[in-house]
Amino acid sequence: MTLVRLGYVAMSVHVQNSSPSQTMTYAHFQKLLNRDAAIRKLERIAESNLHNCLRLLRHNLAHDIHFFRLSSRLIPLATHEALKGWDYISPVCESLFTVGEFAKKHKMRIDFHPDHFVVINSPKVDVLKASIKTLQYHLKMLKGMKIDPTHRCVLHVGGSYNNKEKALEQFVENWGSVPASIQKMIILENDDKSFNLQDTLYLCEKLGLPFVFDYHHHLANHQDEEWSNNWERITGTWEHSKLPVKMHISSPKDEKKFRDHADYIDAHMFLTFLREIKGSVPEIDCMIEAKKKDEALFQLIKDLKKYNEVDIVDGASFYIK
Repeated sequence: MTLVRLGYVAMSVHVQNSSPSQTMTYAHFQKLLNRDAAIRKLERIAESNLHNCLRLLRHNLAHDIHFFRLSSRLIPLATHEALKGWDYISPVCESLFTVGEFAKKHKMRIDFHPDHFVVINSPKVDVLKASIKTLQYHLKMLKGMKIDPTHRCVLHVGGSYNNKEKALEQFVENWGSVPASIQKMIILENDDKSFNLQDTLYLCEKLGLPFVFDYHHHLANHQDEEWSNNWERITGTWEHSKLPVKMHISSPKDEKKFRDHADYIDAHMFLTFLREIKGSVPEIDCMIEAKKKDEALFQLIKDLKKYNEVDIVDGASFYIK
């Protein structure tokens, strides 16, 4: 048997007015004549985002949800070049600590998935520097929460730049410019267009990084290889992590928009994956990437209850027998 724990991404469709991603554009920031007052407004937005984040974690606790992806937009404009020198952590340090303590107390796994503009394998030095700066922001937030940052930040490999082999080696070359503290935070995911299972696994094994297998992405982008033939290698990348193996699950919107995420998860599709891996690991954490967020999780649990091979543990966890 394998214990499966479900999580969802950043926002809830059930908890009203709970966005942890409220923001302010730089254009609006510029219109505020008093810079100090504008920064105080940013800090108030960040406090509101962290308050909503805590509300979401409380909601998760009430529904036995032990796994959650934090919004990367908790502190608006934190990495904007025009606000260089702004100490964005100190004003919200108590709120960050409260979020982290709540997660630790209730043994919740929380992590980040920075936006697509974080590109480690970029051949452009300025893009690499900006990516490292954004990752430093994520590191500071995790440290502010007193959460061990190790393996808490999932990234895609980056751009293929019309030469995938060269782009993979560019990642390896650029990796040496990434501070060790950030390197420890990173885990890699296969994507749906460029870097498939084999490409991502190559980097993970070469650099000693855990591999987050995205089943939907694999179905959209593969080279006719059977993913299950590589499952032992995938789980092997997690051998030195304190965290359970992590994967992503989503379902295609339709045949024409196969890469797009559907509102909900196709339980049969998910079970096709789980039947292959059951018993191979004691536990696996599955991040649901669906438009309906927590509602997709609740519906998936309802759908899975119909199968004899599924033994429900609580509101968001089950054993696959």
